[in-house]
Amino acid sequence: MNTSPAPRFTPALARILATVSVGFVVTQLDVTIVNIALAKIGADLHANVTGLQWIVDAYTLAFAVLMLSAGVLGDRFGARRMFACGIALFAAASLACGLASGAALRVAARALQGVGAAMMLPNSLALLNEACSHDPKLRARAVGLWTAAGAIAIAAGPVIGGLLIAAFGWRAIFLVNLPICALGLAATFAWVPSAGDTTRAPPQDRPAAHATSRGLALAGQLLAIVALTAFTGAVIEWRPLGLAHPLGSGGFVLALLAMAAFIVTEKRADTPMLPLAFFGNRTFSAAVLFGICVNLTYYGVVFVLSLYLQHARGETPLQAGLAFLPLTGGFLVSNVASGWVVGRFGARVPMIAGAITAALGYGLLHFALATSPLWTLLVPFLLIPSGMGLAVPAMTTAVLASVDGQRAGTASAVLNTARQAGGAIGVAAFGALASASEATGAAQVVVGLQLSTLISSCILLCALGLACLVHPEPHARNGSDDKARDGRTGHNGPRPIRAAK
Repeated sequence: MNTSPAPRFTPALARILATVSVGFVVTQLDVTIVNIALAKIGADLHANVTGLQWIVDAYTLAFAVLMLSAGVLGDRFGARRMFACGIALFAAASLACGLASGAALRVAARALQGVGAAMMLPNSLALLNEACSHDPKLRARAVGLWTAAGAIAIAAGPVIGGLLIAAFGWRAIFLVNLPICALGLAATFAWVPSAGDTTRAPPQDRPAAHATSRGLALAGQLLAIVALTAFTGAVIEWRPLGLAHPLGSGGFVLALLAMAAFIVTEKRADTPMLPLAFFGNRTFSAAVLFGICVNLTYYGVVFVLSLYLQHARGETPLQAGLAFLPLTGGFLVSNVASGWVVGRFGARVPMIAGAITAALGYGLLHFALATSPLWTLLVPFLLIPSGMGLAVPAMTTAVLASVDGQRAGTASAVLNTARQAGGAIGVAAFGALASASEATGAAQVVVGLQLSTLISSCILLCALGLACLVHPEPHARNGSDDKARDGRTGHNGPRPIRAAK
């Protein structure tokens, strides 16, 4: 057990942390606000549950499939530059979402939002990792605070969304991103040093091997887009169309073929988009799979809960937003506490405790009925975010610490790609249960929620086993993990650690 004093934040590091947290804030704010607005959007656009799934998953899919390329671009051209471009693109796409008049244009604008989010998220973590690379404890605390900033956005999102919808209509939920992005872009140029761009670093500090040899691997990128989009689309459409329909069975077959081709292409590529050697590190592999489980359950259940609160219970958007507050606000305290727990006990303990706590919360939510008093939902609504908020910063810290510091952008992109892909599949799968029940009345929406929470509890019990595989101190180097840390094969020599500038 490590009892050394907690590391201190300098004013410069605090400014960097605040700036890069903007990227996480807007991506998380967008998730909760949109979920609260689903009923109003569906009524205005005459969209069924399948249409609402596409509005949610257009963002999540673009976010997931492009994050790896965004991380590689950040490693190659500079995390600061990519982060700033992502903020600007996210703001423009938010404006397009707010002004678009048709459903197709809105889905396209949501996908563009996902592109901007993909550029922001891995590079914000890369900038934070670089600033804290000299101190693993400081990095754990910084990641916990970075995650807490997103937790504040998650908590505030439902209430802000409900107020905006009541006052201005649902289009305002997209326009609220504009001032946040403007402040984040200004802070990036003012507070994040240009030395954060590896292309501007002094020659002795540049990761030349990575900057010059890594490419975009377009074949792998296109195959990843086809595989994930086809699979998610097939899951969304199989219930209304049936597996016999070409979009149902054909989507699953296309996804399987594209994924097989992706793996073959990545193995043969000199500069693969996905460094498969990363997965030779047990901690990295277990943490990424853990992230998939967490996002699949949470994104899917939150989607169904938005239907449960407004369709089955008849709540207004503001009432639903207030009901969501414990479910989202519980992240804040647990995120902050996670950094301290990781620094004291390592990454494994909070991941195990978090999986158990969240699984218990989903298990209790399984017994919810349309007539259940709202206070009976309070305990599961607190347990779920408390468990996830404890586990996610520990999981993120484990991934960042298990690879070479110069590959942090790519490693965080792998993690967050997997998490967003899990979220898209969760919305598609659990939304299919809600879509099937919609035709038979609001009472069956409850059945969909009960099935979703039961599945979520089982998945998180599997995540508990994965957490046991994570090294308690992932930053402690060992010979078996050297290749995975470098992300390449055949490199076993010492690796310099770049000091924070």
